[in-house]
Amino acid sequence: FGGVILSSPFEAFRRYEAEHDIPLDFIRGVNATNPDVNAWARLERAELDHEGFDAAFAAESSALGHEVPGADVLALLSGDVRPEMVAALDRVIAGGYKTACLTNNVVRPDGEVPDRPEVAAVMAKFDVVVESSKVGIRKPELGFYTQACELLGVEPAECVFLDDLGINLKPAKQMGMTTIKVGEPGPAIAELGAILELDL
Repeated sequence: FGGVILSSPFEAFRRYEAEHDIPLDFIRGVNATNPDVNAWARLERAELDHEGFDAAFAAESSALGHEVPGADVLALLSGDVRPEMVAALDRVIAGGYKTACLTNNVVRPDGEVPDRPEVAAVMAKFDVVVESSKVGIRKPELGFYTQACELLGVEPAECVFLDDLGINLKPAKQMGMTTIKVGEPGPAIAELGAILELDL
């Protein structure tokens, strides 16, 4: 969802880094260090609450040279809905395709997943939504993709998977899915339209 339907949080990370005199892409580097067991991974699997993440991320980032409170990172996550991606999703659905949203997300301190109205409206369009914070596994863990396929009743070879991170695309491709790396919406939408033979 983030980085595909929503604008990438990486833009907000970079603004924060510039404002705090931290090297460019430092926050992404913290998240990429020990990616299966770090604070970010544990938060997305709901193994840490916000307070625990705040402290753990601060410790991990400090060990890498610049202390960044986890609370600051969480405040940077809300991207903007990309209307062109929502329009493409609507055309894919109208074309008769099943759709699933596979999202690594986090719960709020009260235990609920954030539910901005514009986000909820897009989420409601999907046939299936698989959320890391609810199922206890996350991309790029293979079980996350397998679960989505089972819920949709499809085989991986029948799927097209879009993500903004190569690490998340790799297991999908290995399973037999067609993959599209999303940067700016236009090229990704054009690639998807060509694969599905739809005018998106």
